Amino acid sequence: MKSIILALFLGFSLFISAQNKVVGTISDKANKPISGVSISIPEIHIETTSDENGNYQFNNLPSRKLKIFYSYLGYTTQIKDYSFTENISTVDVVLEESVHQMDEVIVSTVFNKLQSQNVMKVEHQSIKSLQERGSATLIEGLSTIPGVSQVSTGTSIGKPVIRGLSGNRVLVYSQGVRLENQQFGEEHGLGLNDAGIESVEVIKGPASLLYGSDAIGGVLYFNPEKFVKSNTSEINFNQKYFSNTQGSNTSLGYRLSGDKLKFSTRLSNNKHSDYKIASGERVTNTRFNELDFKTGLGYSDSNFSTIFRYNFNRLDLGISEEGIAEQTKTKKTNFPKQGVNNQILSLNTSFFFKNSKLDADIGYIDNQRSEFEDSNMAVLNMKLATLNYNIKYNFPSVSLGNKSKFEAVIGTQGMHQANENFGEELLIPNATTNDMGFYGTTNYEWGKNIIQAGIRFDSRAISSITNGIEGEEGYFEAIDKKFKSFNSSLGFKTNLKENLTLRLNTATGFRAPNLAELTSNGVHEGSNRYEIGNANLRNEQNFQLDLNLEYRNPHLEIFLNGFYNHINNYIFISPNGNVIEGNNVFDYLQSNANLFGGEGGVHFHPHPLDWLHITSSFENVTGKKQNESNLPLIPANKWNNTLQIDFEDSKFFKNGYTSLNVEHTLNQNNPSQFETKSNDYTLINLAFGGKVTFGKTTFDVNLNANNLFDKRYVSHLSRLKTDGIPNSGRNIIFGINFVI
Repeated sequence: MKSIILALFLGFSLFISAQNKVVGTISDKANKPISGVSISIPEIHIETTSDENGNYQFNNLPSRKLKIFYSYLGYTTQIKDYSFTENISTVDVVLEESVHQMDEVIVSTVFNKLQSQNVMKVEHQSIKSLQERGSATLIEGLSTIPGVSQVSTGTSIGKPVIRGLSGNRVLVYSQGVRLENQQFGEEHGLGLNDAGIESVEVIKGPASLLYGSDAIGGVLYFNPEKFVKSNTSEINFNQKYFSNTQGSNTSLGYRLSGDKLKFSTRLSNNKHSDYKIASGERVTNTRFNELDFKTGLGYSDSNFSTIFRYNFNRLDLGISEEGIAEQTKTKKTNFPKQGVNNQILSLNTSFFFKNSKLDADIGYIDNQRSEFEDSNMAVLNMKLATLNYNIKYNFPSVSLGNKSKFEAVIGTQGMHQANENFGEELLIPNATTNDMGFYGTTNYEWGKNIIQAGIRFDSRAISSITNGIEGEEGYFEAIDKKFKSFNSSLGFKTNLKENLTLRLNTATGFRAPNLAELTSNGVHEGSNRYEIGNANLRNEQNFQLDLNLEYRNPHLEIFLNGFYNHINNYIFISPNGNVIEGNNVFDYLQSNANLFGGEGGVHFHPHPLDWLHITSSFENVTGKKQNESNLPLIPANKWNNTLQIDFEDSKFFKNGYTSLNVEHTLNQNNPSQFETKSNDYTLINLAFGGKVTFGKTTFDVNLNANNLFDKRYVSHLSRLKTDGIPNSGRNIIFGINFVI
């Protein structure tokens, strides 16, 4: 049946195909062919690998200039700018041995450069590498990236923190569109599953020039799983087991590609019991269940390329109110609990002209969040529907001689959002939000130097209707607010020496106050406080300076990142001394604030001990208000060290590795007004993995022991910290992945 479907699918694809083709051979300096090289053309979403003879082929290419990327571990990534004007073109490539890490293409910035060419420092991590560290959730994996942390509620809910900023100050992109899912709530997670996601790119700092409001702290840009190479199909199965929560994560995917049509689908199921602390007790009702479905359909020809994607995610989350009480291993959630249904539909299209292109991304996000107190009747039921778009035009690049080049992009972004309430309790009123922004940015290269500059204007309108009885909880006065902002950025990159790179970036960003900050009037159960909004809040406006130094040779990498971030009108909450129904009353206020710090690290890969990797990183952030009081949710300083040994390939075991990780988190002695100090702690983690071959099937296996010595500790950013509840104890994770 599978072969019949493949034949029909490929036959239709070939029937409608065009003629442009590129073929070539990839070899090293000794003229030895290299197999397994990744060859991609990101503009039209196609990728293939070289065969055992180093040969590769692409069909149905547009008649225009395209960038072809050639990447292979242990070799320098090459880019070929090639104009396809003939039916068959030959592009042979010779790769040079270089550093042990591949130079990745950065998608989250408008010019899609390699990381080594990018003016802005962007962290790129494959989801596979995060999974190999034994993380139970997507956000837990992200927190292993220097400069990224998480505000957690047990093991089920995590919110990303980038250099001390979180919530609506960190923007998330998935499937190429802006994700909107009630980010204002402390106990509101992302609602994204790592299955079907290829990689993540982290912009640490204001990215309002590219993305508008809410990118004041940074951006998490998730890249979907790639389609398989042309004229092939693949079934993929992944299974993980977690000892601490007796949890399982099962994922089954199918991908199919012809020359022009491409298809993928993936179904995942995630089930976890209450997590266990070092004493052996379980934290009651921290269990959760997750169902995730993703599918995509792509088409490309010589004139345009388009991809439609759909993601449905259902979360059933227990809310721990009793702390350590009933001891059970059940995965069925008790009351109180949350139910979240999130749907993302996206259409990403590129139209190709002779030397330029037009990109259009359209997204629709439907987020329905319910909370249940003691029955299956939701007391809180919010639906957030968001339609957004991003249209940008890439002008033809201009060569100015002496290896200099000028590129420019202009674009417009917008969003229409409607919030509706259907439960008896309201956190925010029914409201609509409309955004519109216009931007332009340029990239100028000459020799070893690059300058990138841009400017943007945004307008946001928020309106709501009157709800409830004046003077009582749940009363919301109608608002009609408009927020505007101009922002700009300027970046410079140069090679001080052959292996030494300097990046210097300045940028401004803004965030319009959200509905909760403007209109709240009631008890926020997740925070146990009565919150009163402030309709007179102004934009948060920031200026950030970033400095990045990188030294890299084939056996040593050293990086140093420093930043200073000044925020005007930083929004925060403060008690006003009143009490309503036993809850302290908090007002939303504003003050200027400063954040500063950075990250530094080293990766040593000595020769001739090519099997040895020693990595170490340190991250630091300090956040202060204008009156020198501390900002909330500032992560403690962290020192992370890993020793990894790679094994030589054998007949049955390939790409083997084992690693010892020592993660030391320092004291957090600078808590905010509503926080307490946190003690330091050290966690020891072990990992082992590789590819095991049985017959014609190869299995990726990994075994992790996180918190090996069952250390009792409390993270400063844990929302269970106020109740004295520790984080998770020892967790043994076993994962297996194979392709049919």
